[in-house]
Amino acid sequence: SFLQPVFRVFFLSSPSTREDLCLVSRYKWETSFVFNVQQNKNLNPETELKRYFGARAVLGDQRPRHRNRQFHRSTWMTNPKDSWPRFSRPGISMSLLESKDGIQYFAFEHSREYQQVQFKFLDAVESMDPNNIVALLQLNPYHIDSLLQLSDVCRIQEDQEMARDLIERALYSFECAFHPLFSLTSGTCRLDYLRPENRFVFPFLMMNKMTLCNSDPLCMLLLIDFLMLRSREYQSLLQLYQDWEEHKNLSQLPNFAFSTALCHFHLSQQEDMDLDESQKYRHKADQMLQNALIMFPGVLIPLLDLCSVQPDATVSSHAFFGPRSQIGQPPALAELTALYVGRTYNLWREAAVMLWLEECVKEVLRQVDASNPLVEDCQNKRKQRYQSAPRNIHRHVLLSEIKEATSNLPLEVTTQPVMGFDPLPPLDSVMSYTRPERQNVGASNESTLSLFFRSLLPNFNLQVSLADKLNRHMTWFQFILSTIFHFVPKETNNNIHEALSCLPFVFQFSPKREVLCLP
Repeated sequence: SFLQPVFRVFFLSSPSTREDLCLVSRYKWETSFVFNVQQNKNLNPETELKRYFGARAVLGDQRPRHRNRQFHRSTWMTNPKDSWPRFSRPGISMSLLESKDGIQYFAFEHSREYQQVQFKFLDAVESMDPNNIVALLQLNPYHIDSLLQLSDVCRIQEDQEMARDLIERALYSFECAFHPLFSLTSGTCRLDYLRPENRFVFPFLMMNKMTLCNSDPLCMLLLIDFLMLRSREYQSLLQLYQDWEEHKNLSQLPNFAFSTALCHFHLSQQEDMDLDESQKYRHKADQMLQNALIMFPGVLIPLLDLCSVQPDATVSSHAFFGPRSQIGQPPALAELTALYVGRTYNLWREAAVMLWLEECVKEVLRQVDASNPLVEDCQNKRKQRYQSAPRNIHRHVLLSEIKEATSNLPLEVTTQPVMGFDPLPPLDSVMSYTRPERQNVGASNESTLSLFFRSLLPNFNLQVSLADKLNRHMTWFQFILSTIFHFVPKETNNNIHEALSCLPFVFQFSPKREVLCLP
């Protein structure tokens, strides 16, 4: 993931723009920020790889093949491949809704044919059978949601090359649908996340570290500091923090509290910096890290654990950094700290950084033992805030797939089905068309045993007499018992063979990728 493109970004910082686009309350977490990619060429990940490793290392011995070559439309975000199916417009387009105060608002639209494909896609997802998505892509090779969903399946099976190819094909279809006035680099184009047709764009934007929505539906503020540290854009990160701290209160997010301190430390270590300037940055780094540790003490021990560092006995046994600091965290704060630690622990593994962290931890313990009023003030803030996280933070955690963070998601999120192509859709979505109601395949008076079989096989349906139902229930029951105990009575062989012929993908395997898919 570290080899993904890191874009050179700049922030709209003029007073008028900031007032128009960033009118948020002081403690409101749903941010409304905008940042731009300065050059279209930086949208392509190969550009960044070539800059680091050279074109020869990236392209290898590839030579252009002119025989039977297909001619694809030129795009910025990905390079179309000759191995891809011939492109034909899948039925998705973009329209300009309005222009207001120099901002252009766009929306994707689905043709009637594309809507029917979308309905089939939703049926395929509900079937829990990846083969149905593969069959759909054979007929509609550039259906974007199908490409995204199948790429997740490939990634889970650790087929990273295929997953990347599917995402690139989806990016190509996505960019081919652009309106002539739409631009990813102008900073003046918006897509409303409330419209379901627009949502497939946002996982792309999270992969490519961009946003096109004022409400920040995927909470990119939890990611941008990490990307800037990885790309060593220290001054840009400090400028962002300085411009937005007043009206977004970034210091109350654990990622910014610790990342800005780490940023000052790296600046103090630069060899070409003046000695006085270096000492100034180091002093600022010490102060900011100590404040971050006092405000978020639950970060330290998990961070050291992931860095494979054994904490000193005086630290691990101290009440301030001990287990109580983990257990006593509010739910939203536990989610945020776990996300930050799971994502950025590699940045803290350097020997110099770890020595600096040790010095600051000792100073924090001294302040705690001396009853510094700041300690009690931060404790009160933790109790009052962070009780519940907004929906966009939950989306971010789900898409990040950082196990330390996903384990801290609340029950109302983990107990509902979540699809990668549209995680946690907004409750106030703007629907341009609705999916037709599916025929109810279950009867309201079904038995418990019938409901049990339906939980195993969602498509299992018995529109037969009660006697036939009982016979089929017994056949299934005998089959399950024979599977468990490896015993099949002779008189039930024919019935079991008939039952096996009705089994869905749950007991079948793909010839290319052996994966067992459970409903």
